[in-house]
Amino acid sequence: MRFRCAILDDFQNVASTYADWSTLGDRVEVVSFTEHFATEDELAAALADFDFVVTLRERVPFPASLLSRLSRLKLLIASGMRNSVIDYAAAQAAGVTVCGTQSSSTPPLELTWALLLGLARGIVQENNALRDGGPWQSTVGADLDDRALGLLGLGKIGSRVAQVGLAFGMKVTAWSQNLTEERADEVGVGLASSKEELLANSDFVSVHLALGDRTRGLIGAPELALLKPTAYLINTSRAAIVDQDALLAALHEGRIAGAGVDVFDVEPLPDDHPMRTAPRLLATPHLGYVSHANYERYYGQAVEDIQAYLDGTPIRVLG
Repeated sequence: MRFRCAILDDFQNVASTYADWSTLGDRVEVVSFTEHFATEDELAAALADFDFVVTLRERVPFPASLLSRLSRLKLLIASGMRNSVIDYAAAQAAGVTVCGTQSSSTPPLELTWALLLGLARGIVQENNALRDGGPWQSTVGADLDDRALGLLGLGKIGSRVAQVGLAFGMKVTAWSQNLTEERADEVGVGLASSKEELLANSDFVSVHLALGDRTRGLIGAPELALLKPTAYLINTSRAAIVDQDALLAALHEGRIAGAGVDVFDVEPLPDDHPMRTAPRLLATPHLGYVSHANYERYYGQAVEDIQAYLDGTPIRVLG
């Protein structure tokens, strides 16, 4: 029997180049989709004839309503080892095995600093002016040395962001609901007594929390109001942690100096989404995980997952 495998959201059309799919031989036909399916109906129609599906990160939800429509689906592979938009119970009930891949924290760490530095030094504005014959110097950069960097979350990524901040000579503090003084001391940063204290005293705030019931909407209008008018907010974590409407209002009203955002409430962003035109916003299309090394890891291990499933011994099983 020949199986069919769909690769979703292969926007750059590169999935075939980051792994050796030929190792699967003639047993699996691989098809990449370079366009995002915006609705469940579109997705169900596109995947109706596929046995395996490879999906990137948490962009495409697989709820029970969709899984029940995919009668041929046997194996669902998600990049990363945690995925909040797959209904694991429904997958199990439908006889669908869900597997993951490893994922590196380095790409989102690096993008965090790309956004922070881009904002601090007005990189995009100055580059556009230089290219378009605009003014020679129109911004005054924000310094990092001796400035306060506040981190919401001090896990795998947050702790590495902290180390870079310390290397820049920044005063780094962190806060999360479960963060202990021992953990903060281990990383070499200060522990804020509260979320409110961290927000009020930071020149740069960067979000590095997992999305859950306690973190959804953690930063809303009251919290944004605590930020200094000269402060910057960076979010490369999950969009739902920061109230998108409240952030847009703060940017339009000039109540904060700027924001760097890589995650959005809807992805890909519709052409008319207000985030595309918001002032004081440096935004990227969810590039946090998009790097050569991560793609080699994602797609290479997706091939391994498929091979293991075909051999009857699934690996990296989730749920």
